Amino acid sequence: MSYLCQTKNDLNTILDSIGISSAEEVFSSIPETLRYRGKLDIPGPMDEESLRRTFTCRPSGIVFAGGGIYRHHIPALVDAVASRQEFLTAYTPYQPEISQGTLQTIFEYQSMMSALTGMDVSNASMYDGATALAEAALMATRIKGIRRIIISRATHPAYRAVLKTYLDNCPDIDLVEIPFDPATGMINLSSLNNEAGASSAFFVQQPNYFGIIEPMDEIAEVSSNMGFWGIIVTDAISLGILKSPGSYHPDVVIGEAQSFGNPAGAGGPLLGFFCVNKNHVRRMPGRVVGMTKDHDGKAAFCLTLATREQHIRREKATSNICSNQGLCALRASLYLSAMGPAGLRFVASQCAYGARHLMRLLQGKGIEQVFSAGVFHEFVVRMDEKKQRMLQDRGIIPGIPIEKHYPELKDAVLITVTEMNTKEDCTCLLENL
Repeated sequence: MSYLCQTKNDLNTILDSIGISSAEEVFSSIPETLRYRGKLDIPGPMDEESLRRTFTCRPSGIVFAGGGIYRHHIPALVDAVASRQEFLTAYTPYQPEISQGTLQTIFEYQSMMSALTGMDVSNASMYDGATALAEAALMATRIKGIRRIIISRATHPAYRAVLKTYLDNCPDIDLVEIPFDPATGMINLSSLNNEAGASSAFFVQQPNYFGIIEPMDEIAEVSSNMGFWGIIVTDAISLGILKSPGSYHPDVVIGEAQSFGNPAGAGGPLLGFFCVNKNHVRRMPGRVVGMTKDHDGKAAFCLTLATREQHIRREKATSNICSNQGLCALRASLYLSAMGPAGLRFVASQCAYGARHLMRLLQGKGIEQVFSAGVFHEFVVRMDEKKQRMLQDRGIIPGIPIEKHYPELKDAVLITVTEMNTKEDCTCLLENL
């Protein structure tokens, strides 16, 4: 089983229960001549991740890939609690008399996501960030007058592809992409301003797919002329260090929360989040859990809003594929509880510092960034295919080639650095270039 630390009070309780005053008395039956009084030659203390690496085999490769799915440290308590039978087997929260634990878990998740995004309400989670975006676009079309969906071309290609698939069956809705500045990597504000209008809905990714931090104050000013607008967050860890999305007063904040306690498990399962201001609660897909009081006046939890077709007439449903990712949301809640605000900020800071450390090392090798604007923890460089293959043959994944999605960015590679990438990893990449 995993090691669980003890507080001083825990230790005193144990000692009192067995009638001794110190832990030393446990070993009093061992002759003094057999007892070692020196200090053991072992390192320490260590943080949890360093301790894991000490006692486990090193991974077969060094990975600098991200682009929507990220490797972050997962505290041991997340696996320990999430693997308990009552969480693994519980599914339906529709019967509140036997589902209080599941309902409370969802309520805590919603509360944390609302606080992090600065929005009024969060739903009970969705399949992934891409479908959350598509559902947000459909929600926008339910608002009178919205007939154009505008999205930044610097948004994750998979998100844009899913959105296009959804809108292909909506012939009366136009999809417009706003180009990015080839020098900075940020959205082209002039093009955005030209497309703005009360009949349009607009979505922007922050940070964008290239890792660039978008000029959100300027974007928010232009977006105020839109009929509806939203912010996409593909790595929820960024919420620990960047300005809260809700402070820009969007209608919706959607994205991917896989980074909160969920491993990068070969592409899934993922955890889409969906947060809105209070004006759009009844247009939001999914369900919402609220806290109330039971017959005896004690805190109790129940479904307060459920707008999918499983609950109401099909023609009034907001969505029919918005099952909440219950176990993933539980893991996110456990992660956020374990890290706290300071811990989340520290992790986000480590990611940002690590990216800048690697950027400096690469610049020393003559490898410059493609874009000039500031980044969070991802950045784009040029690296020819031969060099990429050579690194992969040596067990190093240098990043994600993005030329397929952006033909104008020849030999471009998206490099990601998280707290899981050590200085040794960065040095190893550099030495093999």
